Amino acid sequence: MAETARGAAHHSVWLEGKARRRGRGGGQPSGLDRDRITETTVRLLDAEGLAKFSMRRLAAELNVTAMSVYWYVDTKDDLLELALDAAFGELTELPDPEDEEADWREQLRALASAYRGLLVRHPWLSPLAGHYLNIGPNSLVFSRTVQRIVRRTGLPAHGITGAISAVFQFVYGYGTIEGHFFARVADTGLTPDEYFRQAMTATAGAPQTAEIIEESKSLMAARGGDTVAEMMGRDFAFALDLLIAGIEAMVERG
Repeated sequence: MAETARGAAHHSVWLEGKARRRGRGGGQPSGLDRDRITETTVRLLDAEGLAKFSMRRLAAELNVTAMSVYWYVDTKDDLLELALDAAFGELTELPDPEDEEADWREQLRALASAYRGLLVRHPWLSPLAGHYLNIGPNSLVFSRTVQRIVRRTGLPAHGITGAISAVFQFVYGYGTIEGHFFARVADTGLTPDEYFRQAMTATAGAPQTAEIIEESKSLMAARGGDTVAEMMGRDFAFALDLLIAGIEAMVERG
């Protein structure tokens, strides 16, 4: 068991020299390449979700046999790692950590918002990010940018990783729940606002939830926002401001 656990911890397409492979040599199927397979994987994951994804389903989408895909990837895990990093490749407009004139607070907000958007667009991303090492080149660019900007806050070195965890584990959780909410709504055929109104009406009328819904009315009204997107956006912005204020307070404490 211990050997298996250690092997799982070290396994990654990025560590085993397979990520750059473009095929196993002569005889590989025509019309395919690693990039096309990865792009199609991302599209299928977006459309159908992680639970329904399979190499057979991917092959059907590509109009090839399942074995044809294996000319380019050894395992489904390898392919999912490639898809995970391809999604991080969407984050092309990251703030410049070397810009001494830039406000680190705004740069941190930009990074957090970009990561949130990624998680919402791709609900399958969060379980994969928690399962794999997530050390592909696009992910590393994002991680390096985060680290360099948080270093600019003035926090002592021993607090940098804690600050990164506070901000980006919050974003991970918020974006994951938000992404799953929108995926659930899409399955109903309702708009997010219609779904929210129906859910609130149902829970307000149920004996086991009516009391807490009534207690929450004043908080909901104070939060403001006419749509689900506005409410979620305001909560996210305020929570992020709290975390930034905490970083500022820790810097002042020295």
